[in-house]
Amino acid sequence: MFRSLHMKLTMILLLLITSLMAVVGAFLTTSVSSFYIDMFYQQMDDVFGAGNPEFYPSLCQEAAQSGGAKLWEMLEYKSGLLGIDYRTRNYYILDRNGVFLSGSDEESGRHLEITANILAAENGRVGDASDITADYMDFAIPVTDPGDGVTVLNIVYILDSRSTVAQLNSHLFLIIVQALLVGLLISLLLSFLLSKAMVGPIEKLTTGAERVAAGDFGSPLPVESTDEIGILTGTFNEMAGVLQETLAAVENERNKLDTLFLHMTDGVVAFGHDGKLIHSNPAAQAMLRQPIDSTCTYEDLFGGVYPFREMLAIQRPNYAEAEMKVEDRTLELYLAPFSDRERGGVLIVLHDVTEQHRNEERRKEFVANVSHELRTPLTNVRSYAETLRDGGDDIPRDTADGFLDIIINETDRMTNIVQDLLTLSRLDAGNAELNLIRFSFREAIESVCRANAIAAQRHGHQLTCQLGELPLITADRSRLEQVMMNVVGNAIKYTPDGGHIRVTAGTQGENVWMEVADDGIGIPAKDRDRVFDRFYRVDKARSRESGGTGLGLSIAREIVIRHHGKLFLLDRPGPGTTVRLELPIAPPGA
Repeated sequence: MFRSLHMKLTMILLLLITSLMAVVGAFLTTSVSSFYIDMFYQQMDDVFGAGNPEFYPSLCQEAAQSGGAKLWEMLEYKSGLLGIDYRTRNYYILDRNGVFLSGSDEESGRHLEITANILAAENGRVGDASDITADYMDFAIPVTDPGDGVTVLNIVYILDSRSTVAQLNSHLFLIIVQALLVGLLISLLLSFLLSKAMVGPIEKLTTGAERVAAGDFGSPLPVESTDEIGILTGTFNEMAGVLQETLAAVENERNKLDTLFLHMTDGVVAFGHDGKLIHSNPAAQAMLRQPIDSTCTYEDLFGGVYPFREMLAIQRPNYAEAEMKVEDRTLELYLAPFSDRERGGVLIVLHDVTEQHRNEERRKEFVANVSHELRTPLTNVRSYAETLRDGGDDIPRDTADGFLDIIINETDRMTNIVQDLLTLSRLDAGNAELNLIRFSFREAIESVCRANAIAAQRHGHQLTCQLGELPLITADRSRLEQVMMNVVGNAIKYTPDGGHIRVTAGTQGENVWMEVADDGIGIPAKDRDRVFDRFYRVDKARSRESGGTGLGLSIAREIVIRHHGKLFLLDRPGPGTTVRLELPIAPPGA
């Protein structure tokens, strides 16, 4: 009920008026009582005190001569000055013991109560002390013997019932109540006026704040005044504009971060200070090979890698590195705390280094293979050269010529290895420019088949070409024929004598393809993924006997990739191998 600002303003004004009238009433009542008492004793002083110095001695003289019988006449004469009204204020003449002798109201005089002022007069002192809270006022003065001035002959006692004060206070209270009612009515009217002047704009501000809280920033509040509320309204509109811009900037940054986390190849996982999941991206789920949801904790995923509490204790910008294995993958972890210990947590970035490790192993294997491939012919060359030098004229001419032939062959072999390595290096560096021309794909295949026909006959193979309708393509003809020569040559080399080698070609959409199938020794399943690696041989002894360097298929694949094509093995039942070449008819940018 009192939560409304209207009611609060009304109650404040009502309480203010009520409190004010109560204070005024109490002040007036007290002031009237004090004034009446002061006036009473002032009248007594004017008659019996310094204001009338002859009256009191005459009272004493009369009391000594007549025994106080005519004192009432003298008091009656001064009744006007004493304020005697015979109703609320009366005078009484008492003997020295406080016994009533005569007065303005004999009925009440016979039943007078002995007050403190009467007792004071009996002892020769003037009794002029009255309690402001008492329901009467009184004054007692001793009438003493003029001879010694000490002996009390009579007591003049003035008593006022204060009925006049009570009536006056009643009238004052009625006036105050009436004024209070009028003030309360005025307060109600003022409260409604104040509510309209003050609460109305505040209610509009409240409505505007609710709209802003709901995300509606397009309706600024009208500024209807230049006072503090108008300034507050203008400031609120400015605040809403700044808030809108800030929220838009935050939303933009959040969208950027969400997009970054969503599409980045590295995994990102964040945990709060309690170890519960805050955020993860799809890459992290793919790397960890398990679903990541809100129920996952740090201990579930990375508890065995690095203790969580020790991770939180790391001071920024320091971080920790770790490595973990997930099935056949190797993940490199970067762990770092963010914010402070109470409100922060741990951010983990996962990087898949499986390929890097594999490439490092392949690089080491490649270096070892190059060293091995060059060491063997170099050793042979050195051995035969030393033999020729040491033997001199003792070596028959035919034997020496045979040694020289071996040296020449090994030198050619090293030259081929170096040439192939240079070719691969240029292809890797992108320095091998392609000489793109438009030529017949069919004629290129037939040319390769004719070039290998003699080698096939030498091994007793049956080489067949089954070519359909083939279009003109745009490519580097010499490079593609090098690829075809390598594939067909391998089929001839690694097929036992008397085998069958079939070359087929055709079109598929915007591509042309060529397949070379043989019924030779085939390639084991464990070697199929590495057959295009550099220096990799399925049968190393036979490869060296055939004079191969182990780089032909690697060079062929690089050339095909430069043509935006594919070179791969087809899965097929039974013995033998099928290599498929796919090329676009017109590569991009041709």
